[in-house]
Amino acid sequence: GLSSLLGDAAVSVSSSDASAGTAEQPAAALPAAQLTGLVDIPIEWINSGPWQPRRRFDIAALEELADSIRSKGLVQPVLVRAHATKANRYELIAGERRWRAAQMAQLHNVPAIVRDFSDEEAYEVALIENVQRADLNVIEEAEGYRQLIENFGYKQSQLSEIIGKSRSHIANLMRLLGLPDDVRALVTDGSLTMGQVRPLIGHDDASALARDIMKRGLNARQAEALATKPRGDTSGKSSSQKSAASKSADIRAIENMLENQLGIKTDIIWDEQRQNGRMTLTFSGLKQLEHVLEKLGSI
Repeated sequence: GLSSLLGDAAVSVSSSDASAGTAEQPAAALPAAQLTGLVDIPIEWINSGPWQPRRRFDIAALEELADSIRSKGLVQPVLVRAHATKANRYELIAGERRWRAAQMAQLHNVPAIVRDFSDEEAYEVALIENVQRADLNVIEEAEGYRQLIENFGYKQSQLSEIIGKSRSHIANLMRLLGLPDDVRALVTDGSLTMGQVRPLIGHDDASALARDIMKRGLNARQAEALATKPRGDTSGKSSSQKSAASKSADIRAIENMLENQLGIKTDIIWDEQRQNGRMTLTFSGLKQLEHVLEKLGSI
């Protein structure tokens, strides 16, 4: 968690001064106590930061949290930094759900931890704080891992220790980023689960299969059976492609090993008759490709 960021001193910022927030001047002109430490800030002085990995907010869950805040107050402070150029303005780094719920609860002030973070530090802390929480959907969580790896040089083993989740969990989630955008969107909005779409990773017809799975209401096991179902000769696929569903345990073990090492979808097609094959690595973006090349260079 981020409990180590809590300061000892609490400072109250009067909400009667909120109108001063419209003035633009260097944040350094603010009292030093307002730049670092635990403060009570008028809620309208806080703006959402650009590093928020969460794309969707459950309105019902926010209303439930707002009810709790109305009755008990906001117990856990949000994490902010002072705006670089505007006085009495703060950028939210962590705690956006609490901040949104506090607005719904019509709080005037919220407790906040203020830290002097650079852009990179703010981005890094926001991502780590968010992926540690259980209420991110799997796509948002995977995006958070990818950004930490690509932008800040984390290794999956380091993330495993920091976040408290296994390397295989992190690797499996990052594989979901190899799905087409429309399939990822179906997972993000809750139309499909991770178990339903996992068999579609690297599949040529992933989008069509995802729509079919959703339309027919197939469970994860049925979705896997559909994705690995052999195709007819009219599909235009070679015999080696059609035999992918019957991969040996050894081939699958090699795929899993490479995926855990590289953090991306790995697909091995082996033609037993010809004794040859090919390996496909599916990546998203040049930064992830650079990361994979670095990994391969260290093996």
